Amino acid sequence: MKHTIEHDLNDQEAKLATERAIAQYREQYAEYQPFLTWRDDRRAELGFSVKGVKLKGSMELRPGAVDVDLDVPFLLRPFKGVALAAIEKEVRHFIEQAHRERAQKAT
Repeated sequence: MKHTIEHDLNDQEAKLATERAIAQYREQYAEYQPFLTWRDDRRAELGFSVKGVKLKGSMELRPGAVDVDLDVPFLLRPFKGVALAAIEKEVRHFIEQAHRERAQKAT
């Protein structure tokens, strides 16, 4: 299932916001062992562990959007929405931070 987070950042800002979000997620939810590994400038693998089960997926940066796709085993599907919501919350937080940084540079 693909989940899209829309934004109005340029490519560099979107990648930085995504990296900051995952770093925050790593710090806040260290027990889930979250990871993000970039494969190229636009695509990354991501994942974490829940109750000993590793969940993996992908993230892709597109103009105006970040697509997150998680492969979730059937028994853990009830947690998929929670995981996607947590990822989106962190990404949105850092999108707003990028807006503030952009505004500060403009002044």
